[in-house]
Amino acid sequence: MNTSIREQLLQNINNKTKPLGALGMLETVALQMGIIQNSLSPQITHPHIVVFAADHGIAATGLVNPYPQAVTAQMVLNFVNGGAAINVFCRQHHIALQVVDAGVNVEFDKTLPIIHAKIKMGTADYSTGNAMTEEEVQAAIDTGKKIVQEIFDKGCNTIGFGEMGIGNTSAAALIMSAIINEPIENCVGRGTGSNDEQLKIKKEVLKNVFIKHQLGSLSTQPLALLRAVGGAEIAMMTGAYVQAAACGMGIVVDGFIATAALLTALQLDASILLYCIFAHTSNEQGHTTMLNYLKAQPLLHLGLRLGEGTGAALAIPLLQSAVNFLNEMASFENAGVSEK
Repeated sequence: MNTSIREQLLQNINNKTKPLGALGMLETVALQMGIIQNSLSPQITHPHIVVFAADHGIAATGLVNPYPQAVTAQMVLNFVNGGAAINVFCRQHHIALQVVDAGVNVEFDKTLPIIHAKIKMGTADYSTGNAMTEEEVQAAIDTGKKIVQEIFDKGCNTIGFGEMGIGNTSAAALIMSAIINEPIENCVGRGTGSNDEQLKIKKEVLKNVFIKHQLGSLSTQPLALLRAVGGAEIAMMTGAYVQAAACGMGIVVDGFIATAALLTALQLDASILLYCIFAHTSNEQGHTTMLNYLKAQPLLHLGLRLGEGTGAALAIPLLQSAVNFLNEMASFENAGVSEK
């Protein structure tokens, strides 16, 4: 980190025509964006949301999810047709949206306007064996890196990641539990609308999975953890985080699953955290615990638990406001306003 840039940014922020700290977290974001870009005039250029979609073998059992596995593919088509929440918010805020088939259990028509990057037709059921092979995990990570590099090369400097995958809150809960050493029952939430009875079964199934794979012993082995219980979309997002930080992009972190993927990415490169702005606190149990573990301050608390990158899309305009006030707001000196 360039100390002089930090000091100059703070001086600029503090000299704006406002009381010290009066713009709250927008000041924190402006400072962070300036440091990320090593600039006194940071810009948000061509912001993107990338939604990684994939299926999970355990979802076919129905034990951890009320919605059928087929919904993943149906929602990908909904994204393509512009009908999902993420489409609405990206349109509203002029954010580019890319949808990636990371491993949906359907063969999509190759003319479908998505990124066709399928690692496999959904992961294997991790209640009976490993979700993926080592090669599949590495391929997903490498693909995530490649996708982000291509977006960066087109002039994007701010990116958020979303996901779609029936059953993926379960994979995220297992990853969270292993990495931050939190009992699995504290990490498991309702996901896409489990009732009390379904939630009870989900917790029991995942407790058994945790024991079967001895996930506690994989707390510092992100690739082994992804192989055991990960999803292709979570592994691909892991690679995406790594590359976004390597490119010096501002990374807008979405909800529960996106934050679990960040935990695995941070084990590959701890410096990624310097590039992360946390969009919101999800209503999914466990997200607040993860945010506290990361000492993260989320921008929004709207009770969201949808995924798709919706929280990130809603937060990007706040990043825009933060850099705008830094670049356009008058200083006391320029405006001829008396200081305190």
